[in-house]
Amino acid sequence: MPFATPPRPPSPDRRNLLLAGGAAGAAALLAGCSDGSGSRPDAAGIRAGEERLRTRGARDSAALLARYEATADAHPGLADRLRPLREETARHLDAFRTPDRPGPSSPASGSASPSASPSASAGAAARVPDVPKDEKKALAALARAERHTAGTRTAALRDAPPELARLLASIAACGAAHAYLLTPGGS
Repeated sequence: MPFATPPRPPSPDRRNLLLAGGAAGAAALLAGCSDGSGSRPDAAGIRAGEERLRTRGARDSAALLARYEATADAHPGLADRLRPLREETARHLDAFRTPDRPGPSSPASGSASPSASPSASAGAAARVPDVPKDEKKALAALARAERHTAGTRTAALRDAPPELARLLASIAACGAAHAYLLTPGGS
């Protein structure tokens, strides 16, 4: 009697693995994202959905950028610690831009505060977030904002076209790292 191997269960696709694994798993799977073959909606539907996700990504990055600025203003002693995270957040904002929304390429050339740069959306720049008076609580508030935004970006992977999904996953993983660095013992 020949030995029969049991059938293998179907393996989940990479996007579902990213969703299940969260932002940390996203970074590990980025190199193996799908090539985009398979059923996709028409080009107009992809473009409209991508534009919505990019707009939300830019808005969320602008809100984080405003929170970093407000925290550094309220606690000048934290400014040096927050600077690299703030600069990365500004680059994330630029990464969500489409070619028809020009803006500065990078904050590396100097200060790119939301009020001095068109990088921040008008709505996010107009609302200055409340910053706790205690430094530890202010850092915890930033970490919560980063975790929330990373979770939002991870959840958006399901609806994103492949190239934007890679961007979302990468920036979500970076946000999770920011949250870690902002927590006690993370720096």
